[in-house]
Amino acid sequence: MMQRGETVSALYIGTVMHHRLRPRVHRLQYRLFSLLIDLDDIDALAVRLRLFSRGAFNLFSFYDRDHGDGSARPLRAQAEALLAQAGLAHGGPIRILAMPRLLGFAFNPLSVWFCHDPAGALTAIRYEVNNTFGERHSYLLAVEPAASPQHDVQQSVTKRFHVSPFLPMDMQYAFRVNPPGSALSVAITASDASGPVLFAVHRATRHALTDAALLRVAVTHPLLTIKVVAGIVWEAALLWIKRVPVHHHPGTAPATPVTFSPPRPEVP
Repeated sequence: MMQRGETVSALYIGTVMHHRLRPRVHRLQYRLFSLLIDLDDIDALAVRLRLFSRGAFNLFSFYDRDHGDGSARPLRAQAEALLAQAGLAHGGPIRILAMPRLLGFAFNPLSVWFCHDPAGALTAIRYEVNNTFGERHSYLLAVEPAASPQHDVQQSVTKRFHVSPFLPMDMQYAFRVNPPGSALSVAITASDASGPVLFAVHRATRHALTDAALLRVAVTHPLLTIKVVAGIVWEAALLWIKRVPVHHHPGTAPATPVTFSPPRPEVP
């Protein structure tokens, strides 16, 4: 439960783990932190925090163009338009879980958008994926109403976007998400026709978003955003040494920047 004076926006500190099952077993685990930022709260955060800025260089910063379609159109307007296209309830809070820029640099393999209706119910989750080719694609998945808000959200979608050269395109993603609270988790299973190939999970605990907390993670997780890219290169080298088959970029991006599930209704 939030303490008096806390905002919904928060700092989440935890780990990410990947476990590959085949054709070679491979496991990695790294420490990391992310910010959960309410889109309606960004400017207030930038005023309140000395170490955080929006659209300007700082120790930590959030640039709108790092997300969505990369244009100058406000992120909320972009998100609301996509939710409307998908026929999903919208108009409530929209919160993004992502690593901020650290000293002007960030690379988010995955950012997670939590989209709510005006009553505050979670109606959709958007999984925004960046690859090392400079491309971005999102999966906007409806959230089925749960008997209890404490239930994990379970979703699935067909893979449409090339990410790792060590995973084929013909795959399914299954997501299991414990939405942000005192803790959060995002688990992803990537499967092919023969079953699961890779399991990844991010687990983290909530901390108040203050200058002191940001300064602490800058020290305990030095140059994190740069290490993310270095880690991708290092792990790719290990997989290559283990002779995991390479799947080259298909050469074309998906026809649309967002995959909807269930598919958006046909427009008459």
